Amino acid sequence: MINIIITGIIIGVLVSAPTGPLGVLCIQRTLNKGRINGIVTGLGATTSDLIYALLVGFSMNFIIEFVEQYRFVIQIVGSIVLFFFGYHIFKKNPEKELSDQSIGTSNRNLISTYTSAFGLCFSNPIIIFLFIALFARFNFFASKNIYDVLLGLASIVVGALAWWVSLTLVVGIFRKKFKTKGLKVLNFITGGVLMLLSIAGIVLGILGKSIQ
Repeated sequence: MINIIITGIIIGVLVSAPTGPLGVLCIQRTLNKGRINGIVTGLGATTSDLIYALLVGFSMNFIIEFVEQYRFVIQIVGSIVLFFFGYHIFKKNPEKELSDQSIGTSNRNLISTYTSAFGLCFSNPIIIFLFIALFARFNFFASKNIYDVLLGLASIVVGALAWWVSLTLVVGIFRKKFKTKGLKVLNFITGGVLMLLSIAGIVLGILGKSIQ
């Protein structure tokens, strides 16, 4: 049981830790709107990871076949979504956001923060292959006991959330040191990077190549 918990936490951290668009987005939201928005962003990503873990764990062969068949379509669609995320961040006005903290923590905004992070993470099919590799490496889900499976999934969630909360707390420490001008520059950089990544994803998808 202990081995399942430890392995699940490790897998959760390894899936979440690579600094990709979600990591950049989490950092940007934490600096602009505070820790709550950063944590909610991580929660959206964790929910997506949990769904992928379920799909891979219980129907690995079907998932591999489906993703292989449509991976470039998924990559192009996900990259288009990422581009609009990047553009939205690029044109944000941090001074307006910081002047009204209620906007950053309103229920409506947090729901939008959660769903957008979930959608961005779920549109990345590479996560499926990462789960497949990790499950194979650690011989995860080898047990047919439903309780072991549920414990393993819960441990993955704990590991993923631990990473996102830790990242948000660390970034939050430096939030007060950022001036409005600095946040505006951060938005330009973050939005620009996300848009460039999305364009690369679209081009590579059209050429029939995967983002590595």
